[in-house]
Amino acid sequence: MTVDTHSDGPLIEFPANGDLVAEMADRGWGDGLPLVAPTPERVKAMLSGLNEPDGPSLDPDEIISILPPRFGEVSRQILAVNAVMAGCLPVHFPVLVAAVRALARPEVNLRGINATTHCVAPLLIVHGEIARTGGYNGGLGAFGPGNRANATTGRALRLVLLHVAGATIGAGDASTQGGPAKYGFCIAENMDASPWPTYPTTVGVNAPSSVTIYCGEAPHNVHDMESDNPSQILNKVASAMATTAQNNACISQGEYLVALCPEHAATCAEAGWSRHDVASYLFQKARLPAAELKEAFSLRAWPPWMNCLRDDELAPMTGDQKNIRVLVVGGPGKHSSVIPSWGMTRSVTVAVDQQVSC
Repeated sequence: MTVDTHSDGPLIEFPANGDLVAEMADRGWGDGLPLVAPTPERVKAMLSGLNEPDGPSLDPDEIISILPPRFGEVSRQILAVNAVMAGCLPVHFPVLVAAVRALARPEVNLRGINATTHCVAPLLIVHGEIARTGGYNGGLGAFGPGNRANATTGRALRLVLLHVAGATIGAGDASTQGGPAKYGFCIAENMDASPWPTYPTTVGVNAPSSVTIYCGEAPHNVHDMESDNPSQILNKVASAMATTAQNNACISQGEYLVALCPEHAATCAEAGWSRHDVASYLFQKARLPAAELKEAFSLRAWPPWMNCLRDDELAPMTGDQKNIRVLVVGGPGKHSSVIPSWGMTRSVTVAVDQQVSC
């Protein structure tokens, strides 16, 4: 069996009857979980997920992305190898192509994401038609196990970060404790249950299918089973945001992803609140006394106006309302979540193309 997980160097010949996980582990590859053998037939089938039946075939060796800190080159074939090993289906492959293109955008700051001691991991959010055709879960248990599309696509993206970007523990990934989201972090937006237009339209992406890369922590639960008005629900969301334990407390450019469950979102919408209203309320409510934040952090990446706040004034947890991103995720039950970012990164949303070229 021949395997090429990397973007340079010779193909690696593994014995056909060998233990792929052991062979990969000996080379410092893989994520420690069982892998699907990337045979030529399986890789070819994965690449077919990009080609229209009557359209021209795309060059499998064309470079579609370059990912730091190793600055490895991702070709379609290398991406397909990693997708096969993760257990993806060909229908998932266009999502992965769009995701690695998004990861390479400078505002994501992937080099910093991979090299920091923080526990940050890229969250891949799938929107639109491809979420339905690919079987992605944005409903009940979206952040958890049990869905092949979410699990394998998230895992494939992590394998690319390990094998191509060089985000291996110690050499490229300095995260102090790591985190379970580094195995795989992928969900879909629950558009069927959302009272608002799809999230990508809020950032100027109008496409049948798209993906968002948001680099943050694991979700922080927000529980509210009783409230029947938006302010009571969002006060609890704000309380989860307002803490000195997050990077956002000292880095004002940091974003928040607020993943509202359908019932919480419906309560807001039925009261006439838009997604913009939710973000505006949270910007005003998620605050701490400036003195508390200044005492906690002598080094702060704040704009001048925040540094000029009096000690008795309340400082926002992020410097701009636009940094609060609101999404509908989940199923029945009144639990939402807050995902703080690493701080020095921006989310990116890009369209998914069935045939993707540079």
